[in-house]
Amino acid sequence: MISDQQLKQLVEAAIFAAEDPVTLDQLLNGVLADFRLNKPRLRQVLDGLQEDYKDRGIELVEVASGWRFQTKPELGPALVHMWPERAPRYSAALLETLALIAWRQPVTRGEIEAVRGVSVSTQIMKTLQERGWVKVVGHKEVPGRPALYATTKAFLDYFALQSVADIPALSQPRPELEEIFDNSAIASSKNQLELHTDDTRERDNQEETSQ
Repeated sequence: MISDQQLKQLVEAAIFAAEDPVTLDQLLNGVLADFRLNKPRLRQVLDGLQEDYKDRGIELVEVASGWRFQTKPELGPALVHMWPERAPRYSAALLETLALIAWRQPVTRGEIEAVRGVSVSTQIMKTLQERGWVKVVGHKEVPGRPALYATTKAFLDYFALQSVADIPALSQPRPELEEIFDNSAIASSKNQLELHTDDTRERDNQEETSQ
């Protein structure tokens, strides 16, 4: 029989040692496979660990792909000096394109160009897809059937988000964006995005009720 403290230590060690975020299922079917544990109990353990790390330099967070340890965001400016190599620098055009996809997904390249007022280069779209932040989730049912782009779990993980619902709202209203994007075609295409976007917390809650 494992004690509560031993259980917390085991879960802590498993997440710490993992290279990627760890899901509840991975924990239950892996390091905790020999113990009778359900998801509600495991979530209690994770909540306890989050509380333990609340005032420390690292924190336990849930992102789209699971649970992971990461450094506190406010310590980033100091920690960056530990690595002499520069982080990749992205152009303003690429970041604007990524922002539009994140806030208005799923969206076509033509709709992005309509907002930005300039064409979106093939290289920008290629870079975003190679980075793993953007993927094609379907095609818009209009002549030519242009590809619909949306963000990925890798994008959510990078920005420490659990789902697209956690993406911060635009700081100021942008009527010109609403006029271009808010139409029936875009609204209907949102259903396609839902088929490709996993909200990990909702999924886990559904599984918990079935146990």
